[in-house]
Amino acid sequence: MYRMILSLLLALLLLPQLVLAAPANSNKALSSTPAVQIPVFKSERALAKVQGLSKLEITNVRYALHKDAVTGEVTLRMVIDATGPIKGTAVLNDLPVPRLEVAVGGASLGKLGSQQKLDGKIASQVKLMQVNGSSKLVIDLENMIDETDYRIFALPRDIKADKPYRLVVDIKQPAPPIVYNFTAGLKGKVIALDPGHGGSDPGAIGPGGSQEKTVTLAVAKRLQTLLEKAGAKVVMTRQGDRDVYGASATAVDELKARTTVAAKNKADVFISLHADAFTKPEVGGTSTFYYRKSMYDGLLAKNIQTNIIEAGKLSDRRVNSANFYVVKRSVMPAALVEMAFITNPDEEKLLNSPQFQQKMAQGIYQGLDNFFVEASRNGGGR
Repeated sequence: MYRMILSLLLALLLLPQLVLAAPANSNKALSSTPAVQIPVFKSERALAKVQGLSKLEITNVRYALHKDAVTGEVTLRMVIDATGPIKGTAVLNDLPVPRLEVAVGGASLGKLGSQQKLDGKIASQVKLMQVNGSSKLVIDLENMIDETDYRIFALPRDIKADKPYRLVVDIKQPAPPIVYNFTAGLKGKVIALDPGHGGSDPGAIGPGGSQEKTVTLAVAKRLQTLLEKAGAKVVMTRQGDRDVYGASATAVDELKARTTVAAKNKADVFISLHADAFTKPEVGGTSTFYYRKSMYDGLLAKNIQTNIIEAGKLSDRRVNSANFYVVKRSVMPAALVEMAFITNPDEEKLLNSPQFQQKMAQGIYQGLDNFFVEASRNGGGR
């Protein structure tokens, strides 16, 4: 009886060790099973041998041109290969040259070069750069494009086709730029002046009740006088306080009517006059906007901005690229001038001052004269 009790106690003491030993034997059995291999594609293999797939990198940037058989539309397709899923965001920039900048978050460039030549029809080159652990591709375009002229999307890894993770950028070929040939001087030039707003649209209103449509017309008339004395023909989109298109017009109808006036009169340039506005009354200054549809749009804006700042002595808010309808849809070089902030009490008073109005007109006049001198160096004989 004593021996039976002793044997039972001994078995109970050894039981935990037997239980603990079981998982160890199981692990040994599992470790003998071959590990599952993750597929590595041709474009990734060299990199995978050195670093594995844990580091997200761009491994290749390639492109091809595609022409639609029906429409004849040409598209540049740029494909960015990577070792893992990537996402990109794109933004258009017009300074110093038209560019599409594509940011690829969290992916490094690996051993790729700093730039690559492209087709030269839609884009001339792509520059690759590393920015805080992410990558950025700057695509230099031949001409400015719209937001609707490009798209960017990601594609997953395709095991059967042996294709890696990809980011695709499609860029449509824009309409060819208009070629102009200018001579120096204002004599004989046709200048379209567009006093912003008018009629049912007062534009921005200052703290003292001044309306944008009133001050823009006042400056336009002074500028008209200066230009006509120099021998230019001036076409005004409106001579008084009225809508250009007419009653019940949509915003697009009204803007289109202004560019149509300039086109029908075969204007050499189009100048739209405005007064800026902002929620903070202390903000002020002068700026000029353009849309790059020819080699002359930016040149026109630069010359006007330089001279109007010299004349008005307000804060220089620089030359800026923008998609404003009248500068984008006008068929000739165009600039939109924001002379001052009507919401700034001091600048509102200036905009109502005949002396300041004359300074604005004189600055734009001089800017136009300088523009034709510079433009003639790139053309002539018109």
